[in-house]
Amino acid sequence: MTENKIDDPNAFEQAMKELERLVDRLEQGDLSLEESLTAFERGISLTRSCQHALDAAEQRVRILTERSESAVPEPVADAPTGADPSAPKPAADIPSQPKRRGGGRSADA
Repeated sequence: MTENKIDDPNAFEQAMKELERLVDRLEQGDLSLEESLTAFERGISLTRSCQHALDAAEQRVRILTERSESAVPEPVADAPTGADPSAPKPAADIPSQPKRRGGGRSADA
């Protein structure tokens, strides 16, 4: 793995695990100054690599989202996509029957 670039799909997870181990070792406080500096430098390198991988993933998501949004066709006003032209029209498209004026009685009475 090179600094600032993680190509292997599993490398990000591996880098994060290594970074967690380095933090644990540094927090224990039993490393010498030189070992602490070496661990810190490695941690900075891993952090940069992980950030680069996250930035690249975010860019890919942005591109895919833009592509999918621009690829959605506008629905046709007269017929829903995939609708059978011989199928009955939805109730909203059928003109309503005029209301009957009755003697004040409903059909339920």
